[in-house]
Amino acid sequence: MQTIESVISSPWFLVAWAALMLPSLAILLRDLKHNNTHLMSLMKVVWALTVVYSGPLGLLVYWRTGRKEIPDDHLWRRSFRSVAHCYSGCGMGEIVGLILAVGLLRLGTTGTVAMTFAFAYAAGFALTVGPLVQGGTSKRQAMKDALISETPSIFIMELVAITVDLTLAGDAGIGDVRFWSSLIVSLTCGLVAAYPVNVLLLHFGVKEGMMDPRMTDHGSHGHGHDHEDGGGHGQNHEQQHAHG
Repeated sequence: MQTIESVISSPWFLVAWAALMLPSLAILLRDLKHNNTHLMSLMKVVWALTVVYSGPLGLLVYWRTGRKEIPDDHLWRRSFRSVAHCYSGCGMGEIVGLILAVGLLRLGTTGTVAMTFAFAYAAGFALTVGPLVQGGTSKRQAMKDALISETPSIFIMELVAITVDLTLAGDAGIGDVRFWSSLIVSLTCGLVAAYPVNVLLLHFGVKEGMMDPRMTDHGSHGHGHDHEDGGGHGQNHEQQHAHG
């Protein structure tokens, strides 16, 4: 534990992180611009945030599951797209919540946990409800679907991420290297922890997941599409295209 604390307390950790994350983000943006322009704007934002949070790991997830060049779209790929969608919103909420709780309000542990979870849940929830409503789902139905399908994933993601962050950061303030290093590590831990949850949610039809990236704007596929599960809880066709 002391070795980990020593590593994340060094400014070189952030330098190394930037050296890995920025090229990964550049590769992602180039691929989205030249090879995968057909992806809807929401998913482009999702992938950009995933890479910002998790660097090369986020890029790998995109490369293996989020491009039209993938050879198939089995459950494990759909699950990665689903967790990335959840991750992009929750990560943003977690960052804002921690900055406010620790940097501005200087809350104690309980207050920090409560505020961070609330912001993360609200951001993840909104990122699901918004596209559903835009796709034609009633606001009430969209909120019900999001509550059922997203809560398990968000809960596990934030339980792990917040626990890891508080354990590693200790009493570090917003101006400390350790605050930001712990946040970087905790976000990726949350992503990994929530993946099997999304596998189960998709497998049992609680979630439909994001659309197959091989689908073009005209609705055709570069390869055959495997329909491994249906929608759950009255989710409509628009959700397959907008719901993580």
